Amino acid sequence: MESELSDGPSRSRSDPALALVLAAVAAVSWARGPPDALRPGQGCSALGRCCPGRDPTCAAPGPPRCFCDQACGAARDCCADYSRACPAVSCVVAEWSGWSRCAKPCQVSYRVRRRHVLQEPRNGGAPCPHLEEQAGCVEYRSHQGVECQQSLFPALITTGRYGKERRKQSVPKGQEILGYCVQFQLGPIPGSCRQVRAPHAQWTKYLTQGHLVCVRCEWPAQDARSRRCYGDGGGARENQLLLWQAAGHPRCRGTWARLGQLPDCSCPEVHSLIFI
Repeated sequence: MESELSDGPSRSRSDPALALVLAAVAAVSWARGPPDALRPGQGCSALGRCCPGRDPTCAAPGPPRCFCDQACGAARDCCADYSRACPAVSCVVAEWSGWSRCAKPCQVSYRVRRRHVLQEPRNGGAPCPHLEEQAGCVEYRSHQGVECQQSLFPALITTGRYGKERRKQSVPKGQEILGYCVQFQLGPIPGSCRQVRAPHAQWTKYLTQGHLVCVRCEWPAQDARSRRCYGDGGGARENQLLLWQAAGHPRCRGTWARLGQLPDCSCPEVHSLIFI
């Protein structure tokens, strides 16, 4: 009995039949490769296309059945070669165009700038940003060149950078040297001035009660006869509160007190504004 028990294991280790079975299993495993490996004719490369959204027809040959659509990542049923065969491509847009003229002259209106798509997003790449922006503006001449005969009240203001944009347009001879600056002290600022998303109106977030602001008056905001800007407070009584409104953000409006006229605007950039 003892010899039979001792001989059993030695025979199993050298059993030719068992060795053949193990060799066959190894051969099959080697042929299949790793669990996520693909055989010829499988995967997104074999399918030859990558699909937007969720597309049940965008399935590669199996088994197992797998997909090459944009939603396969969330569904966890992408083919093993999806990231290589269908790389993510983010949206690419062009630079902004120049600002347009005001949509309507002789009244508070808006100007527009646009950009176009150079590369549409694919395979889950970053989406395109917004392609159009609007900003408040005023033109004091009609499209036929006739000067507008109206007074704008309250004072319409925007960031001083708008003045640089405006000077790029055609300026009548001699007008570029005219202009003056008025200093005001801001009154209470409504909370709506901080509730802003538009990039061109972000400057209203920095308006603070009691701060001094410099507001430049220059062509074409000046009246042709008086050479003054509407709402500059030139005829106001001492300590009289005057009204202002942020162009492009109509809910941002308040009061200020006129401190006087300056030869040059000397306020920090964030407090340097312009009449429009």
